[in-house]
Amino acid sequence: MEKINMDILLSAFQQNTDMFKYLGAMALLLVVIKIFNTSWFKGKLGEFLVNLAAKIHLDKDQYHLIKDVTLPTDDGTTQIDHIIVSIYGVFVVETKYFRGWIFGSEKQKTWTQVIYRNKYNFQNPLHQNYKHTQVLKEILQLTDEQIYSLIVFIGDSQFKSQMPDNVFFGARYINFIQAKKMPVLSTEEVRVIRDKIESNALTRSIQTSRAHRQHVKEIIEQKTNKSNSADEGVQCPKCGAQMVKRLVKRGEHQGRQFWGCSAFPKCRGVVA
Repeated sequence: MEKINMDILLSAFQQNTDMFKYLGAMALLLVVIKIFNTSWFKGKLGEFLVNLAAKIHLDKDQYHLIKDVTLPTDDGTTQIDHIIVSIYGVFVVETKYFRGWIFGSEKQKTWTQVIYRNKYNFQNPLHQNYKHTQVLKEILQLTDEQIYSLIVFIGDSQFKSQMPDNVFFGARYINFIQAKKMPVLSTEEVRVIRDKIESNALTRSIQTSRAHRQHVKEIIEQKTNKSNSADEGVQCPKCGAQMVKRLVKRGEHQGRQFWGCSAFPKCRGVVA
């Protein structure tokens, strides 16, 4: 009788152990899936793919890849995904991981991402990368002919408008770099530039990344507050009440913003 009870206990213990292993594996899987879906991971994946393309297609003796560079600026820091240095110029590469349709042009302040019927605006990456190139130009004492700004999109996305010549999808940016055949820097200048970048860059660390993200967050908050302050002066053309931003919720213009009267539905004043 005691032997039977012991066998039952051992069997129950084994079943509970197997169940805990299963639950642990499931919990780990859920954590991994959650990490894979974060914007942080997608951004790092995009940067990895761009780095990989450079290492595969560019001669490492002629093209020198420096990645994840954080440089100090007058108002904080700026973070550059990839810098490729060669005698043919300094190529500053900004990586964007997106899905859906992408609409944009060189001079637009914001570009648009469309996923099914949802529209999202994001900062024109050319404007974002402009600051990167300007900081490098100042540090390295470069001319416009010696530095290039490149934007590379990674992910399940498609361009739905004519993009500028320096905006690419995937590894196509390599063709742009390889097409530059006229030397604009000497071998010695390339060496000096590499040393200057490394000496000016902040140490790669979690603290450096956290400080930069906080700086970016503060800039966004300042722009938002400035925008909201400017919005307060918009008045309804019908009744003079303050206007507020609204979204079109249905129809062919769904997702677009417009100014609507704050007294709605009593007043239906609208400014497109």
